[in-house]
Amino acid sequence: MKLILKILAAPVVAALALFIWICAGLLYCSAFLFGLAGTIVAILGVAVLVTYSPQNGIILLVIAFLISPMGLPMAAAWLLGKIQDLRYAIQGRIYG
Repeated sequence: MKLILKILAAPVVAALALFIWICAGLLYCSAFLFGLAGTIVAILGVAVLVTYSPQNGIILLVIAFLISPMGLPMAAAWLLGKIQDLRYAIQGRIYG
């Protein structure tokens, strides 16, 4: 019975490992682009805040925070960590 469970769980663990590997690569590659875009939007937000409209400047600064590496990419990294924890939990429960 345990052997059948190991055979059934092997593709799931392999698929999770491949998914985590691909997502980590995408997250790593997009970090530079998000950082650059966040910097440009933050500079634009400060300029709009000072010269044009405080409300629009604050909106741009919030958007800059969300696309900065501390915003949505950090949430994606957290979620990827939880998926990796799931993979290790399955491996530990079945194989360990």
